[in-house]
Amino acid sequence: MSTQQPERTLVLLRHSKAEHVPGKADLARELTPRGHRDAVAAGEWLVQHVPPVDQVVCSPSVRTRQTWEGVRRGGVVAGSVDERAEVYDADPDTLMDLVRGAPDEVRCLLLVGHAPGVPLLVEDLAQAPAGDPLAEGFPTSALAVLRFAGGWSDLEAGGARVEQVAVPRAG
Repeated sequence: MSTQQPERTLVLLRHSKAEHVPGKADLARELTPRGHRDAVAAGEWLVQHVPPVDQVVCSPSVRTRQTWEGVRRGGVVAGSVDERAEVYDADPDTLMDLVRGAPDEVRCLLLVGHAPGVPLLVEDLAQAPAGDPLAEGFPTSALAVLRFAGGWSDLEAGGARVEQVAVPRAG
């Protein structure tokens, strides 16, 4: 009798294009008009390319929350949305701990965060070789779709494969 581990999908999304206003607190920075449009485009892309999202983990910054709202307007429906302060300004180890804490019933997890933590986590999970799509950078609205077999708590460096990297842009 085989006990095959369930396939899991992790989507790591960098927030969309944000304003740069001198003197404005970083947490309060909002999306630009282009950022709002690109967030919707990211949601439309996700609906076409990933399974239904069971849980969203999002930074508390205004720009990440607005990115999630745009993704939602693009058609993504999530079972739950969890705003976590630890996502803001997080290093890859902190993000990995958050991902490992996902409940077992979650099959597809979307994490909306920031650079450099999000792209560094993609590299850690996939042990991305030089010359791969990440070598070109991980601009705003970039997302990586990773898959692995097993439980969230078992995920470790090199334990996932990057299925797609995309940078959806509004037309």
